[in-house]
Amino acid sequence: MTGAPPTAPADPLGELAHRMDGVIAHAVHPDEIAAVLESDGMTDDHIRRTYGRADSFALAEALYERVPRRYPEPSPPAADPWWTGLLGCLLRGLVFALPGLAYVPAAPLLKGAALGPLLAGALTGWAWNQALSHRAHSWLALGDRPAALRCLRTGAAVGTLLSTAAAVVSAGPGQWHAAVFASAQALYVSAATALLVLGRERALLYALLPTAGATALTLLDDLPPWSRSALLAASLAAATVLAVGLGAGTLVLYTALGDVLAGRPGAAVAAPAAVALTLSMGPAEWLLRRFRDGTVAGLRVSTALGEFRRCTAAVLAECLCGYLAILFVLAVAGTVLWPGAPAFGGVRSATLLLVGAVLWTGLLLQSCGAANQVAAVCAGAAAVQTLALLAGTGGPAIVGLCVAAASASVLAVLVRVLLGRATAHRL
Repeated sequence: MTGAPPTAPADPLGELAHRMDGVIAHAVHPDEIAAVLESDGMTDDHIRRTYGRADSFALAEALYERVPRRYPEPSPPAADPWWTGLLGCLLRGLVFALPGLAYVPAAPLLKGAALGPLLAGALTGWAWNQALSHRAHSWLALGDRPAALRCLRTGAAVGTLLSTAAAVVSAGPGQWHAAVFASAQALYVSAATALLVLGRERALLYALLPTAGATALTLLDDLPPWSRSALLAASLAAATVLAVGLGAGTLVLYTALGDVLAGRPGAAVAAPAAVALTLSMGPAEWLLRRFRDGTVAGLRVSTALGEFRRCTAAVLAECLCGYLAILFVLAVAGTVLWPGAPAFGGVRSATLLLVGAVLWTGLLLQSCGAANQVAAVCAGAAAVQTLALLAGTGGPAIVGLCVAAASASVLAVLVRVLLGRATAHRL
């Protein structure tokens, strides 16, 4: 009679090795396995009866010998939260600068326009959209994109209305054309804010192509008023359609419009200082992130507060000097290339570099949680300069230099005090 084939005797040790394979393979010493066995409640008596070993340590050694080592691969380095590509930042700088070209083809349309409506609309929109951008980014950081979209949709509309109201209130008799331009500018800025928050720089760049084309055609040959208006309206409409589905600003405006305040409106409409400051915002953003990356690295390697402060100071000096060098080169290039541009030297260059230092250190402090201090310094500086100009105290250029120097000095002290603390650089 043929019976069933005999079964192999059970291998309790093999079954246990199979069940604990992951733990055993990753262990660097048998004692790690023994600790797991004891934590599972295995007594020495149970181990002797079931596995034929004297105790948990002997069983652990047997398991350690049976299973080959398979150490896990090291975890990939954590993504750098401050890393960003240079090309993307340069693109953002270009997007920031191109809207300023609108003043070239629009110059005949703004003939005789007062600065009041333009400045009021621009400052109101700048302040509002900075706050709107911060709010929307906060929602995005929480992972709530629908809330960010609702915030942008409502905030952009309110910002446009507020800027338009400010321009209309500031407009005098016969200045309706300036108010209309300021209103269109407010609508564009609101749309651009939404696109930039959502990472649509390329779409905004495409929307600005009609304005760039109008500027090029205006420089090559005179254009009739209707074509100037049509090209500008095309960029406005494109930016608006794509977007559907104050303190430091005043300092920049005073720097860019210094010739207007001095009585030379023709040269200031496209002052190289304004173009340089705007184009430099792309490299400024990249250098800001480079600074934050450097300080995070300093936190990892520094063993004393003094060492960390020296590391932070070195990175700060490198980034700030790099930004000012870029700003200087852009200003010199603009002066050389732009016909009839005022000479770039002396007081003008010193003021531009000081304003650049104010902007970059202000952005740095804001990113480290010191936005209120920066706002107080810049708003105070803007108020002092405004009162000085209204009172006719000294020349506009000297006033601008003094105010920029004082602001840069105060912010430098804030940087030294606030950024010397490791807690200011938390992720």
